[in-house]
Amino acid sequence: MFSVHVNGMSRGYVCEVFNGHFRLPDLGPIGANGCANPRDFEFPVAAYEHEEKKYTVVNKFIGELFKYEKDRSPYDVVAWHGNYAPYRYNLDHFVAVGSVSIDHLDPSIFTVLTCPSAEPGVACLDFVIFPPRWAVQNHTFRPPYYHRNCMTEFMGNIRGQYEAKPQGFSPGSGSLHSCMTAHGPDTATFKKCSNEELKPVYMPPESLAFMFESTYMMKLTKWSLEVAESDPNYHLCWDNLPMDFDPARQAP
Repeated sequence: MFSVHVNGMSRGYVCEVFNGHFRLPDLGPIGANGCANPRDFEFPVAAYEHEEKKYTVVNKFIGELFKYEKDRSPYDVVAWHGNYAPYRYNLDHFVAVGSVSIDHLDPSIFTVLTCPSAEPGVACLDFVIFPPRWAVQNHTFRPPYYHRNCMTEFMGNIRGQYEAKPQGFSPGSGSLHSCMTAHGPDTATFKKCSNEELKPVYMPPESLAFMFESTYMMKLTKWSLEVAESDPNYHLCWDNLPMDFDPARQAP
């Protein structure tokens, strides 16, 4: 049992996995340090409460939420044993790595936590962020490239502007690209970044977007289809995307 203390009205994103547990990704050639370092994860200290006042306890069971009232603190426990506890991590502590020559590294380099599946290299879910960082690649289209893959991608914007879609993806928004659905930067971003000078650029320090990437399909709820504010013209962000391929052009 745990609680989260906030100041005033707060919103956030929640993701649950039902097969395995989150852990730090293997860093491979990166080595011992980088990405999300173990030292930056924080765990609660042992403590108890002895208060007599109204508490509401919320429990989730088979996809539904249940609650009950208590007239004293549910944390009136003076002993605890086990190895499974809640933790928190400040995303500003993430140590981003990337290409310092040409081309892109796979977005998996931005993985904070992963929940592996039984199949090597395929995750039940990867929690990935796109933090402020330097972009320095030469002869490269620097925003996330156009692609489609076998994973389902749910993206959210926590703060600032997302580099591949500066407009229409405000903080608190979300987008879903199911497996094998082609997607990439909007037309305005493509035109701008295809023609700008490739000098070192620091991504806006206030920006922070994230992605839940899963080998599983994600089903939309009735609320998201009928109640939540949606953008029926989302696909129009790729309208007028120019055909810029020239087979005669060679890289310098």
